[in-house]
Amino acid sequence: MSFLFRLFFHDRTANALVWWLKLPDNARFSSQSSSRMTLATATQPEEARDKVGVSHSGSRRSGPDTAFHLLVAASALLVLVVLGGLVVLMGVGGSQAFRTFGLGFAFHDVWNPVADQYGAWAPLFGTIVSTLIGVAIALPLAFGTAFWLTAMAPPRIAAIVGTAVQLLAAVPSIIFGMWGFFTIVPFMARTVQPFLTHHFRHVPGIRFIIHGAPFGTGLMTAGLVLAVMIAPFMTAVMRDVFAAMPAMLRESAYGLGATRWDVMWKVVVPWSRTGMIGAIVLGMGRALGETMAVTFVIGNVTAVGWSLFAPRSTVASLIALQFPESPAGSLRLSALLALGFILMLLSFASLALARMLRGDTK
Repeated sequence: MSFLFRLFFHDRTANALVWWLKLPDNARFSSQSSSRMTLATATQPEEARDKVGVSHSGSRRSGPDTAFHLLVAASALLVLVVLGGLVVLMGVGGSQAFRTFGLGFAFHDVWNPVADQYGAWAPLFGTIVSTLIGVAIALPLAFGTAFWLTAMAPPRIAAIVGTAVQLLAAVPSIIFGMWGFFTIVPFMARTVQPFLTHHFRHVPGIRFIIHGAPFGTGLMTAGLVLAVMIAPFMTAVMRDVFAAMPAMLRESAYGLGATRWDVMWKVVVPWSRTGMIGAIVLGMGRALGETMAVTFVIGNVTAVGWSLFAPRSTVASLIALQFPESPAGSLRLSALLALGFILMLLSFASLALARMLRGDTK
């Protein structure tokens, strides 16, 4: 009987009928409704499937499906076009500076518009150091806040603090710059730097990073402002990662007698390593390109030095201050565009490093 069904009916129909005939009577009739659905699906005419543009091979698409496919493909292509356009714009615009100064442009520390001598190392140094300071300060704050919100705080308090973190992330950067200028700069000039100079000026290795006039502006002040700015973003990412962690892992660790400290370092950190790296990269990317807030508090002096309390500059602040004063086609404008190109390469390098640390090879 199985042979007859396979001979005269479609394979799908035969398989469904043979399965139904092999069932016991009670199971056969109890599953009658589901069998009918199977038979109806298996014996659906080819004409009905053709009406919706679906074939056995899936090679044909309907008009709306084709339009949707082209739309999403164009959206993905647009991302590549915009990114490529930015790279080409900065690279071509900065080509005059690269031709004039060569690859040494990136390591030359003199920026003198009067003599038409330009080098990128001074603003690059300020950008890298202020970013590292900001990330180093923001990372423990973000991690502690995210862990407390997901593992220790009462639900109502966690909701209130979580909302406050989101609101802090929405504050414009210029507000942070004004806050830093009127609050952090005087505090650093009147309290922090005099205290450190008085107590640690004779300590080898420390006096080099605290010497200088107490202006209040500098890399440390910029790093503190950047830490306050990027901490909410890092907290939000880490909070989502910690919330996605299976509760069974924490409960099992607590059941074995682990303390909160043990759970945090031996369970939470290893499990959420990838998400934490993503949060660090997000904060680093925000800090690298921050402009207005840093411009308010860094002092805007194109010089290289190890003192964290001396005025310095970053790539973004230098471009923001000197771009309006640069004539079109001038070497100065080309040097600023070359700075932007190097900053983009620095951002790409940080992203590549993060992917390598995560072990992402795709």
